Amino acid sequence: MEVLLHRFLSSNRDELIARCKDKVAQRPLRAASERQLAHGVPMFLDQLTRTLAAEEDDEPALSIAISGPSGGDSLAMSEIGVTATAHGKELLGLGYTVDQVVHDYGDLCQAITDLAFEQDAPFAVVEFRTLNRCLDNAIADAVTEFSFQRDAQISTHQTAAEKQRLGFLVHELRNSLGTATLAVRALELGNLAIGGATGAVLKRSLSTLGLLISRATAEVRGEGSDQRQTFSVASFIADVGLAARLDANLKFSIFEVTPVDPLLAVLANRELLHAALANLLQNAFKFTHRDSAVTLTAYAFGEHVLIDVEDHCGGLPPGGAARMFVPFKPNEDSRAGLGLGLSIARQSIEADHGTLTVRDVPGSGCIFTISLPRYSLQ
Repeated sequence: MEVLLHRFLSSNRDELIARCKDKVAQRPLRAASERQLAHGVPMFLDQLTRTLAAEEDDEPALSIAISGPSGGDSLAMSEIGVTATAHGKELLGLGYTVDQVVHDYGDLCQAITDLAFEQDAPFAVVEFRTLNRCLDNAIADAVTEFSFQRDAQISTHQTAAEKQRLGFLVHELRNSLGTATLAVRALELGNLAIGGATGAVLKRSLSTLGLLISRATAEVRGEGSDQRQTFSVASFIADVGLAARLDANLKFSIFEVTPVDPLLAVLANRELLHAALANLLQNAFKFTHRDSAVTLTAYAFGEHVLIDVEDHCGGLPPGGAARMFVPFKPNEDSRAGLGLGLSIARQSIEADHGTLTVRDVPGSGCIFTISLPRYSLQ
C-alpha cells in the first residue's frame, strides 16, 4: 500500500535529519558548521514536505511558489531557490567544492529512500517526480550561486594579482629611473666624465630599465628563463654601494660599507637582487635620522651569506615588523606598511631561495637581513 510521502517525511523528520548529519560527518572534507546542520537540511526538508502537501491539496500555485517549476524559473526564484542560493554561497565561503554542494542534497535523497525501504513504505510515482523536481531545482540554484560567487572571487583575485604585478613593475622602473636621474644630475653638477664611477651608476640604471622592460615583455609573451648566476658578493656590494651613495648624499645620511670576503659568492638573479637591496637602502635613507649612519654589511654565517642593512630610524612601532612586507597597505605610522618596495624585495629574494627579515633595535633603528645560500669562488 502506497504511503503519502509528505506524511512519511513529517513522521520521520528527526530520523532523516540525523541520518543526513551522519552522512555529512562521514565525509572528511565536509566539516559542516552548526548553522548548516541546524538550518540547511531541516529547512529544505520542511519545504519539500510543504510542496508535497500543497500538491495533495490540489494547490499547484503554492507548490510552484515553494519549490519552483520543473526546470526552474530564472525570473521568479522559489523558496527552495532562495535557501539553496544562500547554501551555495555559504559553502564557497567555507572553502568547499561544487561536488560537496551536490552531495549535500544527495545525502537527503539517499536518507529518504533508505528509510522508506527499511520501513517498506512505497510512494506514488508522481511524488517521486516532485521529490526529484525539488532536488533538481535546489541543486541547480545552489550550484549556480556557488559558481557565480566562485567566478567573481577568481576574477577579483586575478584583478588584484594583475594590479600587484603592474605596481611592482612601475615601482622598479621608477627606482631605476630615479637612480639614473640622480646620476645625470651628479655628472652635470660635478662636470664629471661619463667613464667614471657615477657614469657607471648611470649605465647600470639604464641597463636595469632595459632588463625590466624585457622581462615584462617576456611575461606578456608567456616566456620565462632562469637568469640566476654565481657572482662575487664583494663585487656586487661595491656596485650597490656606488648607486646608494647618490641617495645617501641627497638625504644627508652617512653611508658605511664594511669590507667583504672576496671569496664569498651567491647564486641569484643579480639584477633582481640589486633592485631588492636598493629598495632596502632607499628605505633606510628615507627613515634614518639626519646625519646618522646607514650601514651595509655582507658576511658568511654557516652555509649562508647574510647581507645586513642597518639604519637609525629610532626603532619600529608595536606591530610594525609584521606589516612591513604587506603590499598596498596604507601607512598607519611612520614605518609600517611601506607599500610595494619591501614586498618586491622579499619576493625577489625568495625567488632565489633566500629570505628577507627585519629585526627591531628599540631606541636605535632596525636591521634588514637578506639570507642566501653560500657559494665560493674557489
